Amino acid sequence: MMRRIAGVELGGTKCIVVMADETGQITARETIPTLDPVGTVAAIEAVLDGWWQEGAFEALGIASFGPLDLDRASPSYGNITSTAKAGWRDTPLASRLAARYPVPVAFDTDVNGAAFAERRWGAGQGLDDLAYVTVGTGVGVGLIVNGRTTRGIGHCEAGHMRVARLPGATWKGHCPFHGDCVEGLAAGPAIAACAGRDGATLSDEDPVWEQVVDALAQMSQALVSIAGPRKILFGGGVIASRPVLIARIEAQLRALIGDYLTLPAEDFVMAPGLGSLAGPLGPIALALDLLGDTAT
Repeated sequence: MMRRIAGVELGGTKCIVVMADETGQITARETIPTLDPVGTVAAIEAVLDGWWQEGAFEALGIASFGPLDLDRASPSYGNITSTAKAGWRDTPLASRLAARYPVPVAFDTDVNGAAFAERRWGAGQGLDDLAYVTVGTGVGVGLIVNGRTTRGIGHCEAGHMRVARLPGATWKGHCPFHGDCVEGLAAGPAIAACAGRDGATLSDEDPVWEQVVDALAQMSQALVSIAGPRKILFGGGVIASRPVLIARIEAQLRALIGDYLTLPAEDFVMAPGLGSLAGPLGPIALALDLLGDTAT
């Protein structure tokens, strides 16, 4: 009998609640707008309550926008912390849902969840070292090293690393915390702010893409140098709508690395194998990993 696993992917714009089995087959799915914390979490609980009454699920995975407190020894474990999303700072999430449903609860970032989904069912199958990058409203990085996500003082936040600017660049960047970090140069709102119009209206030759490619390639070079992923997968709305950027990022990455490190000859920088399902399946993959159902 297939396991019933519930998953919550909480994004900055919408929340996707899914029921799936261990093969990654989604059997039920509901989408909830991400508004205020009280109303949004109550709507999530309403969906999960309905599924629980239909037949208890074995585990619950939560993959959320961050930053998050993932330290189980911390009194604020399970909270969304210093987010720029209005009203959501210090919102308890995992602890509230864990108290409601008597099952194991996995909790991690949305991008770490997507990385685990890609490792289990997508383009990262069989890899213990993998990076998943989403470029959309922000720039997030899910990083798996030796089969586990990174921890330390917090989860991976490579999207907020500072990078060298292109010669002559003077634009201050769009990140409210760091200005011209990777997110402040390459995320969707940054592209629109720099170009003066929606990035979707720009041609592939617009100069703003040089800035985007350069920032993402520098971030990728740092990831390769520090963590040595065997693949870097690029997803998110900006990349999905502009797939030509993937080849440009890889070319720039290889130029930055030079002959110092050896990358695989092909299929190193790629689109996610699961496409738009990487996000919704992320919490399912996290929950299965918590249950000890090892990805192959």
